[in-house]
Amino acid sequence: MKILIDGDGCPVIDLTIKVSKQFNIDVIIMCDTSHVFNKEGAKTMVFSKGADSVDFALINLVQKEDIVITQDYGLAAMAINKASYVINQNGLIYTNDNIDRLLYNRHISKKIRKSGGKVKGPKKRSNEDNNNFEKTLVEVCKKFLISN
Repeated sequence: MKILIDGDGCPVIDLTIKVSKQFNIDVIIMCDTSHVFNKEGAKTMVFSKGADSVDFALINLVQKEDIVITQDYGLAAMAINKASYVINQNGLIYTNDNIDRLLYNRHISKKIRKSGGKVKGPKKRSNEDNNNFEKTLVEVCKKFLISN
């Protein structure tokens, strides 16, 4: 088991490393050349800058017992059936039951923006978001360790 982080723009890298240490789980941060990380307690893999290069590398690396952390709905959709859990930065576990709605909402927002309309952006990150993420990640790690 390992935790794979889509590191480009991920606000919970340090929290993930903290939780992973509690459960002795390896963490791999995957990023492109414009977001290079050097974090103690995690391995960093750097890929060429380009459309979805990190996403495809992550999908090729992920295995069934892994946890993926991403805020990218497209990557989440690809990872759902390959990983044990796919979690966003606020603690939402992506599932086959919610990914279609999330992708559809993203599509509608893109259409509105393309036509010149405005779409409300994400709210400012809060301590509650961090707490929700940490709680979910701890629960997922516990479930996995109990089942194995």
